[in-house]
Amino acid sequence: MTTTSDLGTGTLKEIGLAELGKQIVRNSKPGADRAAAQALVEEGSIFAQPNVRAALLIDTPKGAACWWEGLSGRVYTLGLDQEQRDFLSLVLSLVGIGIVTIAAAQDLDERRLGIIVRAILQMAGNDTLAVGTRL
Repeated sequence: MTTTSDLGTGTLKEIGLAELGKQIVRNSKPGADRAAAQALVEEGSIFAQPNVRAALLIDTPKGAACWWEGLSGRVYTLGLDQEQRDFLSLVLSLVGIGIVTIAAAQDLDERRLGIIVRAILQMAGNDTLAVGTRL
């Protein structure tokens, strides 16, 4: 397994952030893995940090993919603020990693909360519930 920190001038270092995001979503297994990848890419600020990508991404023959286990042990060493850590912990919980209660969602801002709710619905395979502003 090759991580971004092992790659030097390899594939993952040569492509842009938007393309990396597309690759990890595309290369994720349908269900929880894809929902987690989509949530992390959609949130943006966490995935944009090079240290997060170095802990998360692996290079596969199909392109970049997520190695959630590699990220999980480094959550507190990534220099994230509390809300980013809460969001990332909830994302990791989507793929069954870590011990975090749904109560962590109460500390998220409206945008991140919407991302998590959509990810839960995506993971459950539900495309009929809408997430948006109440009237």
